[in-house]
Amino acid sequence: MLRDGSLGAGRASALAALHVAVALFGFAALFGKWIALSPSAIVLGRTAIGAVTLAGLAFVRHQRLGRPERDLLLNGPLLALHWVSFFAAVRVSSVAIGLLGYASFPVFVLVIERAMRLRRLRPAEYATALLATLGLVALAAGGAWSADATRGLAMALVSGASFALLVVRNRRLVAERSAIRIAMWQNLVAFACLLPVVAIGERDAGWPTPADMGLLLVLGVACTGLAHTLFIASMRRVSAHSASVVAALEPVYGIALAAWLLGETPDLRTVGGGVLIVTAAIVASRRTR
Repeated sequence: MLRDGSLGAGRASALAALHVAVALFGFAALFGKWIALSPSAIVLGRTAIGAVTLAGLAFVRHQRLGRPERDLLLNGPLLALHWVSFFAAVRVSSVAIGLLGYASFPVFVLVIERAMRLRRLRPAEYATALLATLGLVALAAGGAWSADATRGLAMALVSGASFALLVVRNRRLVAERSAIRIAMWQNLVAFACLLPVVAIGERDAGWPTPADMGLLLVLGVACTGLAHTLFIASMRRVSAHSASVVAALEPVYGIALAAWLLGETPDLRTVGGGVLIVTAAIVASRRTR
């Protein structure tokens, strides 16, 4: 009985850690509003600090990071594209639009796997894609919607599609490599890709202020290194089904935090579209995981 109780307590702790990790992932969106830097510069700082944090974690856990392989090198630009387009979406529109557009990535995973002939889609999965599409249409419907909101949704879909491709690629890699190793090299290569973009293309933008540096530190350590660590650790006791359901709640946490800390309260159309997209993400994640 005691053993069953300890197992239950361990699973409850893991589930709590999973929720904290997903809330931190959603919290990251708010930094696109707070940090007075370009999306590329924000991601440059995030990937640098995130890579150092993950490397330190690997050192503490005595995990070898090895050398970067070709597949890991190719994942770095995808991660950079995913985060830059995501922060650009949040910057030009709102946290809600950025998160909900990105949240369609499980449906993109289904489409990519079908296109690569990795699996055959079932009728229910086509229904999932239709549900997500209806949610996106609900977001974009209405003549009062601004051009910035439309651009933001388009950028968020680019973020979701690039992340879906990253997920499909990482599924093959994680079978033989630790998740921390994969995440560290992806962050480091993404940093290397963005460094010349920021150093040359945005050299007139100036250096970040101390406040921006502090926010980047929180974004890199808490919302990247710590969030990845909690998410990975929770998978030891939480089933893939439970993890997929909780992970799909990222937009819910992010939108709630944006309403509290930024005063961005979504309208009814956004809430309705969000419900459809989150539902589709939960169903699609259950099947793809």
